[in-house]
Order: sequence, then C-alpha cells, then structure tokens
Amino acid sequence: MEGMIMTAQLLLSLSILIVVHEWGHFFAARMFNIKVEKFYLFFDFLFPMANVLNFSLLKYKKGDTEYGLGWFPLGGYVKIAGMVDESMDKEQMKAPAEPWEFRSKPAWQRLIVMMGGIIVNVVVGIMIFVGITYVIGDISLPQAYVNTHGGIHAHELAQKIGLKTGDRIIKINGSEFQNFDDLTKPDLLLSENASYTVLRDGKEVNISIPENFVENFNSKESASTFLSFRMPAVVGRISDKVEFFFNDKGEIYESKYAQGSVAKKIGLQKGDQIVEVNGEPIMYYDEVSAIIRSKPHDSLSLKIKRGEQVLTFKEPFKDQAQIGFGPMGPAKTDFVTTKYGFFESIPMGTARAFGVIWLQIKAFGKIFSGKMSITKSLSGPVGMAQMYGGEWDWERFWRMTGLLSMVLAFMNFLPIPALDGGYVMFLMYEMISGKEPSEKFFENSIKIGMAILLIIMAFAFYNDFTK
Repeated sequence: MEGMIMTAQLLLSLSILIVVHEWGHFFAARMFNIKVEKFYLFFDFLFPMANVLNFSLLKYKKGDTEYGLGWFPLGGYVKIAGMVDESMDKEQMKAPAEPWEFRSKPAWQRLIVMMGGIIVNVVVGIMIFVGITYVIGDISLPQAYVNTHGGIHAHELAQKIGLKTGDRIIKINGSEFQNFDDLTKPDLLLSENASYTVLRDGKEVNISIPENFVENFNSKESASTFLSFRMPAVVGRISDKVEFFFNDKGEIYESKYAQGSVAKKIGLQKGDQIVEVNGEPIMYYDEVSAIIRSKPHDSLSLKIKRGEQVLTFKEPFKDQAQIGFGPMGPAKTDFVTTKYGFFESIPMGTARAFGVIWLQIKAFGKIFSGKMSITKSLSGPVGMAQMYGGEWDWERFWRMTGLLSMVLAFMNFLPIPALDGGYVMFLMYEMISGKEPSEKFFENSIKIGMAILLIIMAFAFYNDFTK
C-alpha cells in the first residue's frame, strides 16, 4: 500500500509539472502564431521510437491542436510544426517552410519558444515556495529543546562520522544555530569544510562532515538513518503489528507484518513510562530499541510506571525485535511556528526556490571534480517516489513538487541535444554566428541526445535497485 501511495504522489506531481512545462512551449509558440499540432501528457509511442506502438489513451482535437494522454508514462511533448522533436517527423521538414512553422520564425522567437517550458517551471516552483512560506510558514523544533531533552539520537550514518547518541550539538561550522532542522540542510551537507561542534561529557568535540556526505541520503538504507532528537521512553501509540524478527543466525531481517505485539498483550497505555527493560534502567526510547535489537531474547521483562504505580511484566519474546509501541514526541507547544506576511513571503519563497538550483550546481560541481560519486548521487523513479513517503501528506507533496519543478527547469537547461538546453545552445550559436546548423546535423544531434538520455535513465533505474 505504501508503495502505491508513493507512486501515486510521484505520478501526480510529475504530471502537473509536465503539463505546465509543455504549456510553456505551447503558449510561447501560439504567441508567435506558430502551429502546434499535438499537446500530450506522456508519450503516444514507445519513446524514443516514434513510429512504434502509436496509440493514445485519450485524445480530442480543438482547432489545429490534438490534445491527448499517451500510454507511455515517461514525460510528455508538444509537436510544434516545422521543428524536429521527439516525434522525429522528418517528412514535414522536406516541404518548403510555411509562415506558421517554427523554422520560418526569427531565431529570437524560436529561442523564447524553447525557453518557454523552463521559464514556466521556474515560475511554478517560485509560486509553490512562496505559497508554502505564506500559508504554512516555518515550523521548527528549537535546538535548545533537543539539548535539554537528552541531545541527539545518532543513527548508523551519524555514528560513521563520529557522532554519538546523547551528544548535544551546539554549533554548525563554528557558529551557533537555532533550529534542529538546520543540522541536516542540504546546503550544510554540500558545503566545504563543514563540521558540528558537540558537547560530550562536558567537553567540546569537533566532528567533521565529509565532502561527499550528502550522497548517502540517496541510499534507501541510509535516508532515514542519520540523526534525530531523543525521545523519552513514554508510550505515545500502540500497535499489534510487529515488523522485525530475528533469523536463525540471530540477525534482524525485515518480514511481513505479524500480529501479536507484547505491547498489545500486556495492555500498555498511552503515557506509560518504560523504566526498565530486562533489568537495565531506561530513560529514552532509543535505549529500549538498543537492548531489544542487540540479540535475540526468549523472554522480555518490563518495568512500567503508570501514574503512581510501578508495574512489572514478563512475556515470551522469541524471535521478536519490537515491543509494539511508538514513543511520545514533543508537544505542539514545543515547536516554534513563524508566520510571514504575503509581501514577506515573495522574496523568501523566491530565494528558497532558486536555492534548489544553486544546490544542484554545487552538487554537479562536486560530481565533476570527483568529490562525489555519481553512482551514489543519482536517483531514479524509485528513489524519487520514496522521498514522498508512504503516507499522503499534502504539505510534503507540494514541497516535493516545488523542488522537482526547479530541478526539472535546471536539468532541462543542460546543453544536451533533445533537451530544451540543447535547442537553446544551437539557437545561441545561430544568433552569434548568423549560420543555422544543417537539418542533418541537427537531426543526428537529437538522436545522440536521446541516446544519452536513455543511458542516463537506464543507469538511474539500475541505481535504484542496486543501492
């Protein structure tokens, strides 16, 4: 079910962004009286083989344009008359140019048509970031709360760089900070010589962040295993489903959900405080997990404080690695909400939108310099879907849609033939030199560009399933 929700969110988000991107080309073309023959969400052929499996799921014609929904869910396109594009319609190019065709227009108009999709993606991205900033504002957990409630919980990835559970992070790059979210912001993880200063056993310790550290967050195993704030071992929710079991070698493996949690059996209640597990005193939820997952247990003994009572339980616990409860997190009043006026939100949202592009540029720079691995940094559809999460959250959906809109604008601007940036590159050459590339050269460039895109897509798919 979670997989279906992730996929549905990704498809809806991409569908919105594809439609607005293609509308940008459509609008610019119609502005210069260029005929647009097709406007399609998804391809009505087996991309990139334009003459294979040609059919539409839905289509209707209005004026000169056929609008439709293709069967191959990998992008979309507008077929602009007099232009070599994904449809590879070369027959039209053999006839003399008509005044309503793309090729008969001056270079500056063709440039605007090709930039139309990128411009609209940028505008949509800015609008989404501005809207989120205005409607939701910033909701954050102060680092002072974290440091006075047990510090951080260092997961596996955090431990690899030297962080420890219980550390109080007091500085980022030598400067004080306000919010817990600041610890994992991409611009920090991509910056040069980044570091945390932590308070550990009364002493300040400096923890360096490796330059290629951000690439770990594209890994399915590591995306949620960096750091979080510690939570007390107080019951917040109870489940009768247990997901993790030990195998015959004593190793934890993931299985299907199974009924019969200890929490449900002994009647744990919201607000119960776990004070002892298998004879070991407990304060935090991560300590409960650490004891249970350290090795297989045939039985589990618990000491629980409920109001003024202290209750003890001992239950069979063979093969299980979860009690079946979730901790009680911070109260709503512990979070700080900052609201912004509409006119404040415009520059803030715009800056945040363009910040996405700046991060893309920094990431590309690190990849080309060899400081980051392209294998670990590139995600395909599976990795992208996982970023939406297994529950439908509209706030997260629109944040992801705004981010993807800016990423798609950046990626489309890359000077690769078959992308908008490739067309822009050729048009800029024509405007500077006064010479238009030959149709044969342009056609071959498109084929090479499509081959490059297919290789990148295949690599991204492969990467998703091998991380």
